[in-house]
Amino acid sequence: MPDHIRFILRHAAFGFVLALVFVGMLLAFDVAGLWHLVTHTAEGPIALVVLTVLCGITFGSAQVGYKIMTMGDEDDSGHEGGKRDALRSFDAIPVPVRNDPPSPRRR
Repeated sequence: MPDHIRFILRHAAFGFVLALVFVGMLLAFDVAGLWHLVTHTAEGPIALVVLTVLCGITFGSAQVGYKIMTMGDEDDSGHEGGKRDALRSFDAIPVPVRNDPPSPRRR
């Protein structure tokens, strides 16, 4: 399997584990009576599966995005990140504009 696919799957799985922990804490602390709703209604298990999958997608995507955006090679000074090239500055050039009075409307 290519390295970049393994990288994405590994970090997506880590994000999904974080989502499992998050949903577990939601249930453990009974936020908004969620534990009671899941255990005392017929639709509770499917709602739990939907909540877990959607949180897994969200946390997995966030984790992959975070890891991709923080990638970079270390340079000689030990800093990580992109190039720090000097920004070019652009001087303003005046542009002549005609200011004719508006012509009267015809009917």
